[in-house]
Amino acid sequence: MWSNFFVQQDEEGRIGVAGAGHGTALGGTKVGRGQRRMQKMSDSQEGKIKLAFFVSIIGMTLTVLGMGTEFWVELAQPKNFSGNETCQMAHYGLWKGCIRTLWVADIDPERTSCGPAELPGESNCTYFKFFTSGENAVIFKKTTTKSLNLAAAVLALVSLTMMVMGSICIIMSLSKGGHFFLKPASFCFILSGIMVLISVLVFHQSVLALLSSNHSIPLHHELSWSVACVGSAGAILIVGGLLFIILSLPFSPCQKCWPYKNSTT
Repeated sequence: MWSNFFVQQDEEGRIGVAGAGHGTALGGTKVGRGQRRMQKMSDSQEGKIKLAFFVSIIGMTLTVLGMGTEFWVELAQPKNFSGNETCQMAHYGLWKGCIRTLWVADIDPERTSCGPAELPGESNCTYFKFFTSGENAVIFKKTTTKSLNLAAAVLALVSLTMMVMGSICIIMSLSKGGHFFLKPASFCFILSGIMVLISVLVFHQSVLALLSSNHSIPLHHELSWSVACVGSAGAILIVGGLLFIILSLPFSPCQKCWPYKNSTT
């Protein structure tokens, strides 16, 4: 009887140990899968993403700088148009326009038009009423086209929204250690860059429409440094988006284009 009892206890102990071992194995499998899911990206990959993000940040900074300033275009009267010691010129951007009165003596003698805007003089700046009362602006008896100016401003604002969304995706990718957010980030940055460039084109069309509205006053016009900032920002944002597309690929394009060849083969 005692022998049967010890044999039964021994078998139950083995079953218990086997069950515990099986559970540990299953638990280990689950833990291993969880570890694989939470596995962080390599330091080199994270460094490449941060570098591409830095390029995009440069584009975003230039976009904000250009959009916040009123030096998109300069409109200048002939230097001796008023027949006195002063002349007038205007410069404006998406939101605000300024009329400047400059001294003719300060202008380069070889320059036929008034300007540039960096010269010292009196300035009178006002915000456009497109966004409040819907009125067109009048600059040197020339009337702006409200629809084109509003379209340029809306495109610029939407591009800023896309930049913010792309930045959030990159921050999520770096914090979670996954590549899933790189593709939507690339889409956001490329689309924002395209919209910034389209905004510049629409703004230029609005300037041409302004000049053609009245031919009584001759004006010399030239796009200023704010447009250069915004145009460069659009190109940089597109490049940043393309870099994120390359980083999101499961393989290296360089290895596909130039596969490594072993010297022994």
